[in-house]
Amino acid sequence: MGFSAIVSILSFAIILILSFSASSAYDVSYDERGIKIDGQRKLLISGSIHYPRSTPGMWPSLIKKSKEGGLNTIETYVFWNGHEPQPRQYDFSGNLDLVRFIKIIRDEGLYAILRIGPYVCAEWDYGGFPVWLHNLPGIALRTNNEVFKKEMQTFTAYIVELMKSEGLFASQGGPIILAQIENEYGNVQWAYGDDGKKYRDWCAQIAEDFRIGVPWIMCQQDDAPSPILSACNGYYCDQWNPRNSSNPKIWTENWSGWYMDWGNRIPRRTAEDLAFAVARFYQLGGSLQNYYMYHGGTNFGKTAGGPYITTSYDYDAPLDEYGNLRQPKWGHLKNLHETLMSIEEILLYGERTSMDYQDNKFVTIYAYQGKRSCFFASIDENKDQTLTFEGKDYFLPAWSVSILPDCYTEVYNTAKVNAQTSIMVKRPNEADDFEEPYDLVWQWKEEKIPRLNENGILKGNFNFLVSNVLMDQKRTTNGTSDYSWILTNYVHNASDPQWGNDKDIILHVHTDGHVVHAFVNGRFYGSQFAENGHFEFIFEKSIKLKQGNNAISLLGGTVGLANYGQFFDTVRVGIRGPVKMIARSKNGEPDVVNNISSYRWVYKTGLIGVDQGLHQFQPRYLHSWNTDKLQTNRPFIWYKTSFKAPLGSDPVVVDLLGLGKGVAWINGRSIGRYWPKYSASEEGCDIVCDYRGAYKPEKCNIGCGKPSQRYYHVPRDWLKGEDNQLVLFEELGGNPSLVSIQTVTVGTVCANAYEGHTLELACHAGSKFSDIKFASFGLPEGGCGHFRNGVCHSEKTLSVVQQACLGKERCVLQVNEDAFGSLRCNADTYRLAVEAVC
Repeated sequence: MGFSAIVSILSFAIILILSFSASSAYDVSYDERGIKIDGQRKLLISGSIHYPRSTPGMWPSLIKKSKEGGLNTIETYVFWNGHEPQPRQYDFSGNLDLVRFIKIIRDEGLYAILRIGPYVCAEWDYGGFPVWLHNLPGIALRTNNEVFKKEMQTFTAYIVELMKSEGLFASQGGPIILAQIENEYGNVQWAYGDDGKKYRDWCAQIAEDFRIGVPWIMCQQDDAPSPILSACNGYYCDQWNPRNSSNPKIWTENWSGWYMDWGNRIPRRTAEDLAFAVARFYQLGGSLQNYYMYHGGTNFGKTAGGPYITTSYDYDAPLDEYGNLRQPKWGHLKNLHETLMSIEEILLYGERTSMDYQDNKFVTIYAYQGKRSCFFASIDENKDQTLTFEGKDYFLPAWSVSILPDCYTEVYNTAKVNAQTSIMVKRPNEADDFEEPYDLVWQWKEEKIPRLNENGILKGNFNFLVSNVLMDQKRTTNGTSDYSWILTNYVHNASDPQWGNDKDIILHVHTDGHVVHAFVNGRFYGSQFAENGHFEFIFEKSIKLKQGNNAISLLGGTVGLANYGQFFDTVRVGIRGPVKMIARSKNGEPDVVNNISSYRWVYKTGLIGVDQGLHQFQPRYLHSWNTDKLQTNRPFIWYKTSFKAPLGSDPVVVDLLGLGKGVAWINGRSIGRYWPKYSASEEGCDIVCDYRGAYKPEKCNIGCGKPSQRYYHVPRDWLKGEDNQLVLFEELGGNPSLVSIQTVTVGTVCANAYEGHTLELACHAGSKFSDIKFASFGLPEGGCGHFRNGVCHSEKTLSVVQQACLGKERCVLQVNEDAFGSLRCNADTYRLAVEAVC
């Protein structure tokens, strides 16, 4: 073949490729009714999944389950401090592989919303900002500051160009249909005055200058400069409308639950209320709704913000922290999504008429091309009602929305759950007769406490800072560790009458939190952490000083940097001072105080054990661990053990009950901070959770008197078959002997479905139904675990359910008299109640 022929073939191939790329690109625009794909309005049902809060091995399953749940869009933030931990040093590996994550969304046939920010809030450490920003000279974050704007524009441009280079914007044929600049700035803009307005306008301008070919949004920014779209965040956005009447009604964050704090109860939001909020939004003209979160996941490493936000970011989302279906929430919403999508065209193109039927009852009719769809809503928090529409009576439970696709037959009601309830259980590790916790063999090693010698020198190959001023911990660590040692020498003259033996010597440390530990001459004198949200506190302990030089070693610990609020970046953290030595008389004489805040302080970032690689699976240097009598209930100690991976595919957790506070690693990867010693209040939990009425995080709490978090996620793709290494740094003192590796799965399945619906029951990860403990079609009474036959009951129910479900992983039941036999009871609607064991 001649050269010219080869050139011709290559040229033709290039033309084909370019033609394919051009034809695969699609146009994204909008009008007042919705987002338009290639000129056609599209009903968008989205869910947030944050790629760093899960793992690449989990992403395909999470996105597939989202699609099966009725979503057509996935939303994610972009996490600046993950991708640029140090200036111009970028990381997109592992669970930071944003491109891979977006491509999985694309391959599943879903759209993507990319919230670049790059401020994210998100209960993420420092709101997603790299801490090194704080230490740049002359910087002020999130305002009209040239130093900050340069860094923000550089990173945003990097992400935009990365997406462009991979062809991931819709204008290139990719899945990204919307992008976000900044995040919830409208909540704090007032605090920055005119510079806040200038910064808002600058953000809008650089976004447009990127020319990505899809619209940009600003959430919680009602005054977003055109053509930037504004959007609502909150538990209910049905009453919100964009200030610009030519823009669609967009809900970027429908909070599916709430996050957890150390020391607090676990919040839950019911499936009924969440569905109510969604149905009301679309009833009143909504076009795009996003669940925040659809899968919350895990704050691995030190990524949890707050402060005091737990390692679990479960968020009571439809997919739980481990990726399991949270039932009935997932199934109840799936049914809602299917109903909404069945009337997509009417909702987006039909004429809307709304009518007030009094007594908190409202009817909305959508009419298009001779077809009608109706929403009946009751926002009454207490009483069920009957609504008469066009001569027919409809039962309308309190705080619910009914959807009638033909304005005659109710297909869905937000208060009537026709999905299973899954009772999740933890099961012990049964890998090849590996019996835990008894087969876990622990080794231990003390954490070395740094101290200055008499010449004020810190021995060892450590990086350190020296200062005569007590510094903000963000300055000393640059965000690289939760821990910062501050060291000094104090000369004590015991012969001085003011400091005589008849007085107590008190070490006084004023700190901005979150935790402080004190050592004198290598001896541990105590710890203190902030409680009840007040992170500034004073640590005082009686200490023993020797004549002459005394080595003072203080460790400041953080538990997530602030992530929200005006000027959150300026909130001090760590030991702020004053640090004092106080001689306190036992007979009431005035204290003698020596303020040592201006002494020469040596700052060392991080734990020496981390410097030595004790947490690593294959450390660079070998270290001897103690294998003799296990040391327990001691602070500042390392523990190590190994285990076999549990059989099967159920998610894996480690139960750390009995430990105090610290950090855990699996095969060298940090699974996050742990703090099972910190329990929630005994009060504030609801025995009965009533879905009716507006939700708030204090409603429907569980976990009173229990550790805020006991179980910690161990991703399957971080495990090997055998010889998996678990390493713990125990900060406060605990006992690892009860630690165990467990799996999470469905134990019991319950349902109480309404006549006329299809009920799907399923176990998990290959397990099958082994027993049907209860089944009744008619008017069953009670709830899961306490079902009983009512006055109306079909005797054949149990045999029908057994035949359909026993020995199967999944079964489908039609809830009607054809399936279970005719009943002659005085009831408008029958129900099917089932309790089955997997």
